[in-house]
Amino acid sequence: MADRIMKVNAYTTLDLLDGEVEGHGFEEEAYAVVNVTSPRENPDHVSLQVELDNTQLEHLAPHAETVRLSAEEARTLAADLEKHAEKVEANED
Repeated sequence: MADRIMKVNAYTTLDLLDGEVEGHGFEEEAYAVVNVTSPRENPDHVSLQVELDNTQLEHLAPHAETVRLSAEEARTLAADLEKHAEKVEANED
């Protein structure tokens, strides 16, 4: 991904995923990066960041989305991800 907003390195949670963006009148697909972090000192939230490879997009300027989650919100998201992962695995078996 050229012209990245997010730093992508060995510690990045997930990289080179299949991503999609949808807007009014357009849909596009591109590689995506997803990262989960928290502040090193005095952590008071969890950050969930998503960035799509802007070299593959025609309709959006380079950008990254960040959602700040409380510890409880992060656990709720993690539980929902687990529930849906189990559903997908059950279907694959």
